[in-house]
Amino acid sequence: MPDTTLALGIRENLTQFSHQLIQVLLVGFAIGMTRTVIPALAETEFGVARGSFLLLSAFVLAFGVVKAVMNFIAGRLSERIGRQRVLFWGWVIALPIPVMIWAAPNWGWIVAATVLLGVNQGLCWSMTQTAKLDITRADQRGLTMGLNEFSGYVGVALAGIITAYAAEALGARLGLLVFGMAVVVLALALTVVWVKDTLPWARAETAAHKRSAPKFPPRYPQGVPEQPSTREVFALMSWRDKRLAALSQAGLVEKFVDALVWVIFPVFLVAQGASLTEMGWIVGVYGFVWGGSQLFTGRLSDHVGRFWPNVLGMWTCGAGVAMVVLGSGALWWSFSAGIAGLGMALLYPNLSAAVADITPPAWRGSAIGIYRFWRDLGYGVGALGLGIVAHLTGALEAAFWFVALSMFASGAVLLIWGEETHPRLNPAHAL
Repeated sequence: MPDTTLALGIRENLTQFSHQLIQVLLVGFAIGMTRTVIPALAETEFGVARGSFLLLSAFVLAFGVVKAVMNFIAGRLSERIGRQRVLFWGWVIALPIPVMIWAAPNWGWIVAATVLLGVNQGLCWSMTQTAKLDITRADQRGLTMGLNEFSGYVGVALAGIITAYAAEALGARLGLLVFGMAVVVLALALTVVWVKDTLPWARAETAAHKRSAPKFPPRYPQGVPEQPSTREVFALMSWRDKRLAALSQAGLVEKFVDALVWVIFPVFLVAQGASLTEMGWIVGVYGFVWGGSQLFTGRLSDHVGRFWPNVLGMWTCGAGVAMVVLGSGALWWSFSAGIAGLGMALLYPNLSAAVADITPPAWRGSAIGIYRFWRDLGYGVGALGLGIVAHLTGALEAAFWFVALSMFASGAVLLIWGEETHPRLNPAHAL
């Protein structure tokens, strides 16, 4: 029987909420340590030939495909064995990553380490997100997702800067080894000692909905069984429910931007004469603006809704990407990166919040996992597209235009297929 005494709310569960924020910060550190030093030094440190855009993209392609699959698995698995155990095994799998980067004799080892990173991120980031949604109220979802992604992407940005300095002080390999092992061991210890499983809160919420309908009933998909199969949930998220499909495709395309920032942006900046630390700060602006702004954009959507922040975020982010190649100099690139980060802040927490709005708690973990499957598959699709475009044209600038145009088109699909999902602003009885 579900424990119906478990209260929902950030304040009511502040201790556990805070532990989950620390976890997602460490998850951000884990991925952030690969995003500045490794692409920038791919040629000199790991033997990637100059201009090998497809080979350079391979490690992000591998990461995206693996993380996408693990998101799918993590969501369903967490409804069977609990969120905390999935989080724990995600960190266990991360233990070899820093050692593999340190010992890597060639680029193949970096790709292999990134496969393990994809497993880690799929399990751990999915669980920090799902766990927070388990213990907070419907009217706090935007704020919850904003805080979650703020913590994670500030972690990504900080790790990129810290590892750039560490690489200059200790060398690329040793710097990444020391930083990476400290992050993974600390995360494992905190998971074992302080993180609680939040699945009982989700079950209590389901029981509460059965006893009495909420004041603002959500617009859940119609004609769906109480416990749908994995195949049924996948179909709903991917094509059967037009609103959920619109959110999934937007999630997939917005990851093209992250793939660009990860693979092409550092190489572009180095080619333009930026130093390793300058590059770390310019790319860091994107992460800091993205992460910091989500403190406000997530909460904003709890008041004004998810629809327009998502649509405008797609277009703003696309504009920021295009701006990078329309000017030159560290100040211009930092400003452009900031515009792209602001667009990401508008859309990133609110796409996830919209999915949570219109999926019941009984299968919300699966729905979020499948949304994250499509979203993180965008790493792979985007990295492949970037590599092909850059390879065929021989120009890094073409990759920026590919991503910008994709974002504008995807935002248009979201505008046409999507709707407002916030229960208070568009409740089910408005049908």
